[in-house]
Amino acid sequence: MAVSPAEEHSNLDTTVSGLGTLGVQMDALTIHEAAQTTGWSPRMLRYVERVGLVAPERSGAGYRLYGPAELQRLRTLRELLDDHELGLSDVAFALRMRDDAELRRAVDGWLAATAERPEHVPAPDWLRWEQEKHSKLLAAAAAHRPTTLMETR
Repeated sequence: MAVSPAEEHSNLDTTVSGLGTLGVQMDALTIHEAAQTTGWSPRMLRYVERVGLVAPERSGAGYRLYGPAELQRLRTLRELLDDHELGLSDVAFALRMRDDAELRRAVDGWLAATAERPEHVPAPDWLRWEQEKHSKLLAAAAAHRPTTLMETR
């Protein structure tokens, strides 16, 4: 039985009327169709959007719509990750570094710095002094961390 070109590529010409009141023919996929097509999970597609790596259009009802440009970005993102043994968070951080001059300066400064004993700390006390600094940092982080349900029981 012959399949028409429209049936053969039905997932690429998605009628989004089932998604709300849009009711127009579009060259776009829903998030679940994009996930199925690309191999990324819907959750990962939301993360990729949240960190600014891919920005799908939205339907009138607010649903994400992935067109050919977004699918290409997702494909080339996967190739970038695979070719350079990167994680999504690495690329997201690279984007933040490119867009945030203050962050870029802070990271460059840290990378250029070398460890030096503070002048007021005697050499025999440096290890203990660093341990105390870490203890204070950990205590401050724990005080600001929201408690989980398990910790309140």
